[in-house]
Parts: sequence; C-alpha cells; structure tokens
Amino acid sequence: MKKQLLIVSPASAKENNGNWQTASRWAHFLRARYRVAIAPGWQPSDSTPDLLIALHARRSAGALAAFTQACPQRPSVLVLTGTDLYRDIATCAEAQDSLRHASALVLLQSAGLALLPPALHAKTRVIYQSAPALAPHRHAPGRRHADICMIGHLRAEKDPLTFMRASALVTSPTARLLHIGGALDAALGEAARATAAADPRYQWLGNLAHGAARQRLKRCHAMVIASRMEGGANVIIEAVTSAVPVLASDISGNRGMLGEDYAGYFAPGDAPALASLIDRCIDDQAFHALLRRQCDARAALFAPSHERASVLDLVDNLV
Repeated sequence: MKKQLLIVSPASAKENNGNWQTASRWAHFLRARYRVAIAPGWQPSDSTPDLLIALHARRSAGALAAFTQACPQRPSVLVLTGTDLYRDIATCAEAQDSLRHASALVLLQSAGLALLPPALHAKTRVIYQSAPALAPHRHAPGRRHADICMIGHLRAEKDPLTFMRASALVTSPTARLLHIGGALDAALGEAARATAAADPRYQWLGNLAHGAARQRLKRCHAMVIASRMEGGANVIIEAVTSAVPVLASDISGNRGMLGEDYAGYFAPGDAPALASLIDRCIDDQAFHALLRRQCDARAALFAPSHERASVLDLVDNLV
C-alpha cells in the first residue's frame, strides 16, 4: 500500500496564491508514488500521515508542532515562504519553533540560505519551483500597445502602489500597464480604481483564473514584480518560462531567482526607477534582448522535470 502524505497549506484553491500553487503542484508530483492529501491543518484526532509537509513556518506552526509531538518518529518538511524568511523567523517564536521541529527545510531560491542559522544548513535544500514552458508569443509589427503586466493580489508585501505610481511616469507612447490580482486590501483596491480612472494607460483587470492570467502574461512585453519580500515568486518562473523578461525589485528573494548580475532590477519602492526601466525595456530593443537572454539562461532551473525529481528525491529519502 502506498504511504500517506499530508500537505498542510494555509491557502486554498479559492485564494489561488503562491502557497496554493506550490501545494497543488507538489501533490501532483507526489501522487505518482504516494497517497496525498492537502489540508489547512492537522491535529492528533485526524488520520496520521507517514510524512507531513508544511507550507509557511508561522501559519502552519500549530500543525507542525502537534505532528512532531504526537509522532516524534515520523518525518516532516517545512517549505519556507517569503514572509517566513524575511520577517517571521526573526521575530516570531512559533516560526522559530517550526524551524526546529521540521526534519527537513526547503527554500524556494538560493539566497534564502543566508537568512538561516548555520546549524540548520545541513537539513536545508533549495528546490526551485517550476512551470511548463510556453511557446514565445510573436508580437505583430507596429502593434498599438506594449503591455507591461504585474501579477499578484493587491497586498502590502507585493507593493502594488509602486506599479500604480510608475504608470503616471512612463513616457513611452505604446506602454500599457496591466495589473492582475484581487484586492486583499480594500485601500489598495480603491487606489487601483483611482489610478485607472486617472490614467488610461493603467488597467486593473482584477482576479483572473490561473490559466487566463498566464495566457495574458505570455502576450506581454515584460512583467513587473515590485515586492518588498519574496520567498521564490511563481510569477517570475511563469514569466521566464513564457519568454517574457522580468523587471524586478532589488530584493534578496528576486536575486535568488534571477541571479546577481541580472540587468532588470530597480530599488524597492522607487516608482521613477521602475518607470525608467519600463521605458527602456520598450524603446531600447538591445536592452529588451539582453533581459530575454538573461531570463532564458535561468529557464532550465524552472523546468517541471527538475522540480519533480527534487521533490521526489526529498520525500523518498525521508520516508
């Protein structure tokens, strides 16, 4: 009989965020060899899995602590998110306890290792997330718009205001800024509506289904990720594997995905710098081609076959 695995995800399919995408994709990989369930938590009265995989050190802390106490001989994995690495493990006792409870730690990009105490490095590995490659979109000559998209729910960590403010500063006549994501913060939703009303180049498309968002991304000239913190953004992977260059805030999590020498960084929160990058990306073909080459060089890291092999190897060795 196949062994039973439980993935504890604080996010659900309805939320359709990065945590849920990770949980769903890992479950798909693991079902080739194991029985896999996804749940928001675990307690001793539930059926006991052979291995527990927890996403998010703080939000899954209760489940991980309960499992470790009830089943001390059974292994567990903690997948660290951006808020874990760049906020919670420095200040939150529950998140710090999760680091100790887990048998293995997983980072979603290489720069995160510097945030962990050296004593934990031996049980830590990096597993890059993945997305199926899409054929590059062929833009028609003389197209009316060069679309620049930002994909992510409107919340403070994603810093959507910098993208909105940049829309008023962009000068390239073909630029159109498309914002995809639901308003998890009502004030940010109101800001998006006000920006769209004031500037026709900015369009807030709201929440789209994952497949529809990716098809829209594929047709864009570039993608912006303006986040203040990231653990290993799915949207970067989906852009790179769609041959869409990325304009990224210069933070550790993005550098761990795109590399230290990437040419498309801007200072976090710097709307004028982002606007300048957008203009250059549209008007300077050589610069756009450079970003494409640099992204293409990272694409092999984000292949589904690579992530699948890494996840199965991790779990096989633990159970």
